[in-house]
Amino acid sequence: MWRRAKAVNRLFTILRQSGGMTYHSSPLTPEMWLQEIFASKAVQRGEVIRRKARDIERFVGMDLFRDELRRRRFRAVENAGQIIVFCNQQAVRPVA
Repeated sequence: MWRRAKAVNRLFTILRQSGGMTYHSSPLTPEMWLQEIFASKAVQRGEVIRRKARDIERFVGMDLFRDELRRRRFRAVENAGQIIVFCNQQAVRPVA
């Protein structure tokens, strides 16, 4: 799955550099973008994933992203423009 995500990122870079696509557009629908994110091995293993908040807002919108987190019963935190998603249903406790 990571190869496909890597290929998509490479495609974005090529299209942006050639002027064939603005940075804000995406060939993926919001649902496809979410499917790609939540199909990763880290998610399947119940680990964590990290994404920029601005990318989430740009590609799917924060409301749709939050809906998907609720549906999966995942928890997430935001810090300095990054969103960390805990891809399991365990409690999240602050360390310090």
